[in-house]
Amino acid sequence: MPESPTTVPSRGAVARLADPLELPRGGALPNRIVKSAMSEQLADRTGGPTPELARLYARWGRGGAGLLVTGNVMVDRRHLGEPRNVVVEDDRDLEGLRSWATAAKAGGARAWVQVNHPGRQAMWFAGGRRPVAPSAVAADVPGYVTPRELTAAEIEEIVARFAATAAVVERAGFDGVQLHGAHGYLISQFLSPRSNRRDDAWGGDALRRRRFVLEVLRATRAAVSPGFPVGIKLNSADFQRGGFSEEESAEVLVALAEEGIDLIEISGGTYEAPAMIGQARQRESTRRREAYFLEYAETVRERLPGVPLLVTGGFRGRNAMEEALASGACDLVGVARPLAVAPDGPEELLAGRLDRLPASGARLGVRTLDGAIDLHWHTRQLHRLGAGGDPRPGEPAWRTAVGVLVDNGWGALRRKRGG
Repeated sequence: MPESPTTVPSRGAVARLADPLELPRGGALPNRIVKSAMSEQLADRTGGPTPELARLYARWGRGGAGLLVTGNVMVDRRHLGEPRNVVVEDDRDLEGLRSWATAAKAGGARAWVQVNHPGRQAMWFAGGRRPVAPSAVAADVPGYVTPRELTAAEIEEIVARFAATAAVVERAGFDGVQLHGAHGYLISQFLSPRSNRRDDAWGGDALRRRRFVLEVLRATRAAVSPGFPVGIKLNSADFQRGGFSEEESAEVLVALAEEGIDLIEISGGTYEAPAMIGQARQRESTRRREAYFLEYAETVRERLPGVPLLVTGGFRGRNAMEEALASGACDLVGVARPLAVAPDGPEELLAGRLDRLPASGARLGVRTLDGAIDLHWHTRQLHRLGAGGDPRPGEPAWRTAVGVLVDNGWGALRRKRGG
């Protein structure tokens, strides 16, 4: 019998990839593999979901993962992370959202929507609006501009937007939401002393910097049904000097657990220091165990009784995934980029027909461009799946670069993406 996932795993009880997982507020995930968020860029020109998006998720839904987490859905159409992000502010696209949810769940998977505001990482060149952020501090990434500091009233409005989006996607039939608190987006910006230099109720010390994420969680919880799960994706650290540290991250996780968070996904890094795609110095022990953030998960596991932990980043082999679960460091394993080229990978792993997910990606060998090229390469694979075709794992990097420039111009080659 699998252990109860709502307690800290004991060293004598071993969870396996195929085991179901009961969530704290009810509802079960059919297995321990999660398709973590990747930004799809498959909305229509007004931010609504498309048939291509539903087709992509139907393919993943048949692919064996127990939980599908969507790419980041925006709470404000004035501030987008990328072209063709889905935006959910109200019920205007409810039928399209229902089609998306139905397609994702048809194969037996659960489907959650990742809810996000990009803050200073907004795509300013598309809408012409200046990005907003906790403080007027630009990210150290080519193409970004200095944002405008939010007023207290604007902060309250954004909190309400997160809640409104969650309520809509629940009505659409999704099974839960995940707040995006990682990778340098707005929640992450409030948490980091590098980007939050306020000295009011929303910043100035660690307690006030975490107020925004706690208010978002409280408002979201109040807007949805009692049994509707609300999770979060949070950085273990920013991997930047003077940024959000592992010690502060652990304190935020404890505060979230006390508020009743249903699932915590641990990631790390920002687009200034992209540890989430493996561009951080790794110890040999990390390379052996594959997952970038597993050791951090072990340090916080005992402080988060009753909260399932999901670790994403680096997992490729079935043995490494099984060992991570058996160690008790996490309850779920997350996989993202490999599923752009192997959408049936989870089912193959669970059935024992595959020992390792395929490596994927493309690089030109130009450091300043390779992060963007690799991310656009994966997006192109998602678009092929959404069109009803198959991915092209052998597509060269130069072809991706040409396609991106033709479609979007030079401004597209910036390292900013994400789930």
